[in-house]
Amino acid sequence: MVNNRCMDTQNIEDLWAHLHWLTMLAEQGTYTAAAARLGVSKAAMSQRIAELERAAGISLVQRTTRSVRLTEAGQQLVDSTRSQYAQIAASFAQVRELSGVPRGLVRVTAPVAFARQQLVPKLQAFLLANPEVRIQLEVSDRLVSLATEGFDLAIRHSAEPPDTHVAWKLCDTHSVIVATRAYLRKRGMPKSPEDLAAHDCLFYPRSTGEPMWSFERKTARKKAAQLISLPVNGQFSANNSETLRDAAIEGLGIALVPDFTAQAAVQAGKLVVVLPDWRVTGAFAEQLYILRPYASHVPRAVGLFVGYLRERFADGFPV
Repeated sequence: MVNNRCMDTQNIEDLWAHLHWLTMLAEQGTYTAAAARLGVSKAAMSQRIAELERAAGISLVQRTTRSVRLTEAGQQLVDSTRSQYAQIAASFAQVRELSGVPRGLVRVTAPVAFARQQLVPKLQAFLLANPEVRIQLEVSDRLVSLATEGFDLAIRHSAEPPDTHVAWKLCDTHSVIVATRAYLRKRGMPKSPEDLAAHDCLFYPRSTGEPMWSFERKTARKKAAQLISLPVNGQFSANNSETLRDAAIEGLGIALVPDFTAQAAVQAGKLVVVLPDWRVTGAFAEQLYILRPYASHVPRAVGLFVGYLRERFADGFPV
């Protein structure tokens, strides 16, 4: 129990910033993460919380070796002030945008391969056109909670958009199988999916059972498509499409990867598409979506970035 000077003897106006920092600590879960989010030192963060506890006359935070959590009093204080801070932040953002200049931080999360191969190379034009906008990108295949973790946007590889978010289709995407010309000269060019049985295939590992690749013959005629599913074998597997692509470039075999992972290597002549008359099915989702949480106010910078991405990726990733 902290029993120094209590809040009723202290000027409440002096503690508004302290309360905001306590709210941030509750959201981030550690002093280190909260300090990083606020752009301050961990020591400054600890000092502010200690000052708030002295003013309140009661412990607000329970500390452990790895994380912190609020006491009942601390949680009550955060719950009673969180909405006011959100309203202040939203009002301030709207006022700033009256200047007509897009500004502010846009926090984005995107899958690893897509971010590295496609998103980052296209950021420069947007940032040059909008010098007051900052992009913070989390590169992760983890499905983060946008609202809980404070992200403005997420790019997701999905069969359909979740109904829990506002969603725009970014583009269609397809799976391809690729190999080097040297490997194919040595081992032969497959003419049908069945020919893959004689090749080293590079694949995502499965938790159970043998890996299966499925194909559908491309045809312009209106008739039932020919579907084939077959097991594949090889000495190398990996849970990342860039790693599989790089393994194919090194001549380890034939890889199945998304088109956005293979595109640059195919265009550079490092890889060629195998079985171009067949469409790979069931390996990866066939759409990319950009998502944002439902909100009454969307910063202009966020809306502009969404529009920019939809325009730049409208044609997909032709290989």
